[in-house]
Amino acid sequence: MVSYTFSRELRLLTPREFDNVFQNPFRVASPLFTILCKANSLAVPRIGLTIAKKRVKLATQRNRIKRCARDSFRLHQHQLPPVDCVLMVKGDISNTDNAELHKQLERLWSKISRQYNAIQPKP
Repeated sequence: MVSYTFSRELRLLTPREFDNVFQNPFRVASPLFTILCKANSLAVPRIGLTIAKKRVKLATQRNRIKRCARDSFRLHQHQLPPVDCVLMVKGDISNTDNAELHKQLERLWSKISRQYNAIQPKP
């Protein structure tokens, strides 16, 4: 049975883990988000969220965006390759509704899978 939990092992927790992703990542982008990804040695994908106060002013809006991103990641985690991802917001998206956020993120998850398969060496 497939588990759709969002446990601690699916999150980037330390600054060292974030810095590792910022070193030579591959990038996927949409009009709302940029996701930096780097292959990891684990069997599961992990995500870290960085939503700057400069981009989205109100904490309630930042938290709503984070909830949408975590929920989307949780639902698509089994379709993703083993990568560490850092999700960043491009601009002020505080007025964007949740359905549009989920749609953009769903496209990005499929882009990550395609790019990961393209850069992996063939056996």
